Amino acid sequence: MKNSVKLTALALAFTLAACSNDSSDDKKSEDAAAPAAETPAAETTDATNPTTAPAAAAVNAARAANLAYLDENKNKEGVQVTESGLQYKVITAGTGATPTADDFVEVHYAGSLIDGTVFDSSYDRGETEVFPAGRLIKGWTEALTSMKVGDKWQLVIPAEIGYGSQGAGGVIPPNATLLFDVELLGIKTEEEAKAHQEAKMARFIEKMKGEQSAFLEENADKDGITTTESGLQYRVITEGEGKSPTETSKVTVHYAGTLINGEEFDSSYGRGAPASFPLNGVISGWTEGLQLMKEGGKYEFFIPYTLGYGERGSRSIPPFATLIFTVELISVDS
Repeated sequence: MKNSVKLTALALAFTLAACSNDSSDDKKSEDAAAPAAETPAAETTDATNPTTAPAAAAVNAARAANLAYLDENKNKEGVQVTESGLQYKVITAGTGATPTADDFVEVHYAGSLIDGTVFDSSYDRGETEVFPAGRLIKGWTEALTSMKVGDKWQLVIPAEIGYGSQGAGGVIPPNATLLFDVELLGIKTEEEAKAHQEAKMARFIEKMKGEQSAFLEENADKDGITTTESGLQYRVITEGEGKSPTETSKVTVHYAGTLINGEEFDSSYGRGAPASFPLNGVISGWTEGLQLMKEGGKYEFFIPYTLGYGERGSRSIPPFATLIFTVELISVDS
């Protein structure tokens, strides 16, 4: 799955932040990989406007499908419904303690939509997650504070106690009913939760660094690849004939950027317009690489994390990521 690296990185960022002493909202990840608290959004689609009517119809159809699912599911054998609308079925009954909203919990889980689309799974990642029970979507908090350690439940969470009319992370649509298999494996102290996430982050970092290093090592031996002293790798697709920029030049370019798994994170082609910027205002891999080009040239760059977004990454780029850019130098503007 192309989004798996990004989801994993953001899930780690969420859980590390959640285990900190700072509980401010801006510490929370927007990623759907962790069931973070929802932020309701006002409905903005006008069903009476001819330009938005198709979108309104789709929204209404999706809402109706989710409500129909809830109505049908509540009558299935073993399903219980709480006052909030949460539906759950006990698969395995545990005998341990029940967490409070102030506790941290260790869980295994898988989440899907009513059409079967899996949007997140700790099982797929092969590692349990530790979350603060009281700082999740309402459906999770309610369920976890009713479960016992050793329980495995199937949860059906209405949008009102899920991600609401806003959805989340680009993978959970608005008004979505969420289906979760959840195993409550243990109750952790804050110190234990921090240690769990720090160890998980260390494993993630080693895995990412190993994958990125292996890619660059293999790529360096391919035909046409040149590696500079800094570690930047490039391939000439088309050699230009105009002038080359300096470190402080302003340039106009067309470009597309991907991760090593092929996931595109940015593209001026996709926006339909080239981009202009000073070379001393971008990542160092770009600053170095574009000075190798001439106007009219087209290069492919392979940028190690040390010349890119480093150990922290950015909103759409994971930590330690190697970046692959196809770049056309249209003009040196100053």
